[in-house]
Amino acid sequence: MIRLNNITKYYENKFIKTYVLRNINLEINEGEFVSVMGPSGAGKSTLLYIIGMLDTASEGEYYFYDEPVHKMKEKKLAELHKSHIGFVFQQYHLIDELTVYENLETPLLYQKIKSSERKGMVADILDRFNIVAKKDLFPNQLSGGQQQLVAIARAIIAKPKLILADEPTGNLHSDQGKEIMELLKKLNEDGTTIIQVTHSKENAEYGNRIIKLNDGWLDK
Repeated sequence: MIRLNNITKYYENKFIKTYVLRNINLEINEGEFVSVMGPSGAGKSTLLYIIGMLDTASEGEYYFYDEPVHKMKEKKLAELHKSHIGFVFQQYHLIDELTVYENLETPLLYQKIKSSERKGMVADILDRFNIVAKKDLFPNQLSGGQQQLVAIARAIIAKPKLILADEPTGNLHSDQGKEIMELLKKLNEDGTTIIQVTHSKENAEYGNRIIKLNDGWLDK
């Protein structure tokens, strides 16, 4: 599903290159649940953003379902991202001015799904996540755990092939965090490929493979 060949990321400033990722070679198969670990500044989030097509590598090749992502123009990247990838952030990234219902509907609007179909999809996901009673509330009226539930519901509503989660329980207390991790595990068991970045060994062990990054290098 995902193949990275010698992916390198650096920033240039007056002839000085600051490396974030160095020569990353990685393959991830469909249906895996991969945890990426490493200290702060190791390059974990950058790797996730490159896989999620929200950032581009400075060097190297990235194949997604054998398509050469590294050769794609921005428009094609955006289309691929929208149709195949769901993102879950530590900060939730819900839109404050929209209700829960409207937040969930947003990715479907991007995909130009018809109104009647959208209504059905939003109703299904509200039901699945037991948040029907919250549909008319705004994000600031929800607890952190509820906001993250909505963020995950939004990430999966368009049935992406891949979910990328960047410290998905970072702002939650342990019970809420466990609930979110169990939910990700269930999504994976239902066939969704998941890559998560985490500092937590406990959360990492929900995955079936742990990858370690250190100073931009992949630990062998």
